[in-house]
Amino acid sequence: MPQDKPLVQVKSLKKYFTIGRNSILKAVDDVSFNINRGETLGLVGESGCGKTTCGRTIIGLYNATGGDIYFEDKHINNLKGKDKKELSKKAQIIFQDPYASLNPRMTVGDIVASGIDIHKMYVKQERMDKIYELLRLVGLNKEHASRFPHEFSGGQRQRIGIARALAIEPQFIVCDEPISALDVSIQAQIVNLLIDLQRDLGLTYLFIAHDLSMVRHISDKVGVMYLGQMVELTTSSNLYDNPQHPYTQALLSSIPIADPRLSRNKKRIKLEGEIPSPINPKPGCRFMQRCRYAKPICGEITPQLQEIQPEHFVACHLF
Repeated sequence: MPQDKPLVQVKSLKKYFTIGRNSILKAVDDVSFNINRGETLGLVGESGCGKTTCGRTIIGLYNATGGDIYFEDKHINNLKGKDKKELSKKAQIIFQDPYASLNPRMTVGDIVASGIDIHKMYVKQERMDKIYELLRLVGLNKEHASRFPHEFSGGQRQRIGIARALAIEPQFIVCDEPISALDVSIQAQIVNLLIDLQRDLGLTYLFIAHDLSMVRHISDKVGVMYLGQMVELTTSSNLYDNPQHPYTQALLSSIPIADPRLSRNKKRIKLEGEIPSPINPKPGCRFMQRCRYAKPICGEITPQLQEIQPEHFVACHLF
């Protein structure tokens, strides 16, 4: 869905954590991308690559170390006070763990209405009507409002978390691995719910996940991260049909195929070598030690994300 101006613009974003006296963990290191209004950007990569840190930094749960974040063309780095509260009305998050992200001492109605109460959007009967509407929207019913989180299954709890994120009518939602803690049978239901809500409410998503097949199902564009850096960024169809970065090729080769005959003939790219530490990383390509195409330049100069084909960006010295 092309727009004159992206809803979210991330430029050279950095988020570093100091560990001890002289060690710096570069969780997100020089990451850039845009998300157009009504679009979904999928963010994938191995555990510890910086996906979640990136999402949380964008919406202000972490302060950025460097770079720039724009929302509706407004600079939103490290907002405080009233400005940060105003951003929270437009940008929300759905957390990974539906067990840990809901207060066990609060009823479902109060959990869903927490944002409504903070921003004083509705009171009394209007507030209850809004709670019932939100529960209906995510596939629950009004009787659930008076119950507590421990009375629900994992999938139902995630629906409660989605209702809470929708309560203050945001435009942008960071979906932080919203299906990884759920049973496989429930995952597709939650993804389909998110797709329906996006269509009906005009939402924009940053969808963070491990499951590459689910990311393909929901995303318009996909970014692949490795040890804090973006290594490939393109449309969903481009990435899955024509992966260019060696790491992306290895990731996609690991997707299971339901057909046993095709699965037997499929060649999986196995990555060997040590995963380097993101603490005080050396110059050069961070994937070099596991890359079958590594060249001397890979250990000297960090490759920059560049457009090798229309709308297809890769950070690799092969190009």
